[in-house]
Amino acid sequence: MGSEAIIVFLLAGIVLVAGANFLSNLISHKSDNPQKREPYESGMATIGPTWVQFKVGYYQYAILFLIFDIEIAFLIPWAVVFKDVGAVAFIEIMIFLTILGLGLAYAWKKGALKWD
Repeated sequence: MGSEAIIVFLLAGIVLVAGANFLSNLISHKSDNPQKREPYESGMATIGPTWVQFKVGYYQYAILFLIFDIEIAFLIPWAVVFKDVGAVAFIEIMIFLTILGLGLAYAWKKGALKWD
C-alpha cells in the first residue's frame, strides 16, 4: 500500500465532501425570510451590537478543556490494555502525564486559570 492508496483516499474524500455539499445545496429549502439573516433566529430583535468581543479567559478555558479531554481520550484505551502492555507503556504514560502536568502548572503560574 503505497502513495497510490493515499491519493485514492484523498480523491475519494474530496469527491464525497464536494458531492455532499452539491446535493445539500440542490435539495435544501431556500428561504428569503429577512429573519434568516439575523444573528439569532429567535424572532426577537437584538439589543445593542451583535458583534462583541469576548474575554480571552473564555478561550483559555476552552483550550484547557480540550487538552484534558484529549488526555482522557488517550488514557482510556491505555487503561483498557494496561495489563497486556507492561512496564514500558507505564513509563511512557507517566511521561505523558508529566508533560501535561507541567503544562497545567505553567498555565496556573501564569494566571491563566484565574477568572477576573
